[in-house]
Amino acid sequence: MPRNRRSAEPGGLIAVWRQRGPLACLLFPISLVFRALVALRQVAYRIGLIASRGVSVPVVVIGNLTVGGSGKTPLVIHLASALRARGRCPGIVSRGYRGTTRRVAAVTAGSDPAVVGDEPVMLARSTGCPVFVGRDRTAAAIALLAAHPDCDVVLCDDGLQHYRLKRDLELAVFDERGVMNGWCLPAGPLREPLTRLARIDGLVLNGNAVSPAPTLGRPVFSMRLQGRYFSRLNDPRTTCDAADLAGAELHAVAGIGAPQRFFDTLRAMGLDVVEHAFPDHYQYGVDELAFAGGVLLTTEKDAVKLARLSLPLPVWVLPVAAEVSPDLAEFVLEKLNGCSSA
Repeated sequence: MPRNRRSAEPGGLIAVWRQRGPLACLLFPISLVFRALVALRQVAYRIGLIASRGVSVPVVVIGNLTVGGSGKTPLVIHLASALRARGRCPGIVSRGYRGTTRRVAAVTAGSDPAVVGDEPVMLARSTGCPVFVGRDRTAAAIALLAAHPDCDVVLCDDGLQHYRLKRDLELAVFDERGVMNGWCLPAGPLREPLTRLARIDGLVLNGNAVSPAPTLGRPVFSMRLQGRYFSRLNDPRTTCDAADLAGAELHAVAGIGAPQRFFDTLRAMGLDVVEHAFPDHYQYGVDELAFAGGVLLTTEKDAVKLARLSLPLPVWVLPVAAEVSPDLAEFVLEKLNGCSSA
């Protein structure tokens, strides 16, 4: 099956990170320096040499230890929706990765993903919650609460290493790639050593992931991403199922952390697709997607960028919903019960 030649791996390093091979070993001394700097930074925050700042409501951080997508954003969407169903009013803050804005900014469903980032726009569209972005997540949370004083909990998307923002609860997400060779950057994929897991409150395993370390009595949640139907890119009310697309020439386009997961999902639905894998958060050009014919299938994250392009082919989006067991929202509310304002 032909594939787009663009690499979905950041700089080709994922292939290096999968084992402790020659290049990984060559990078290992730098990894030790990185790990030492991470440890110094952690200690500086722990003893108050660098100050953390809280906000007036509880903060839940959803993050990971590895570089790349592990399913954090779908988990944030799931948790935000589940908390709303229980009468809470969550707001969401994010860095706005790959967005050009350097200021704290509110995000709406119509925001430009090139400015605020693709994942925040996806969060705004999927949850209906207030979403703010900023490299300083504390400043983003303060701005969110000033604009939406009814919010009673802040969810921080991908903020496990952003210690400036005080948090009441930490959830770490892993997918089937696990920790690969188990080394820190740049010799391996880890942003922090595995010992960091001793301080989290819960572990979420996406798909076929296994726990990378002893859980030390912390709860472990299983997450499955389910996609059942497709929606038309510029008319989400128009939907179809896999049977309606079978037999067509299908171009599957994914610029996410693990594109193969999307391609495998499509094949599990009985679809024969041509794979086009792009780097995570990729900014597409029309010429790159001007295939000779057929239908283009893509992810929700990619859809927020493709909607701004005039593409010659019909585009169908596969929305996915996270199913988490046991009940994550119940666990979060139990842990937050009694949290005082900062």
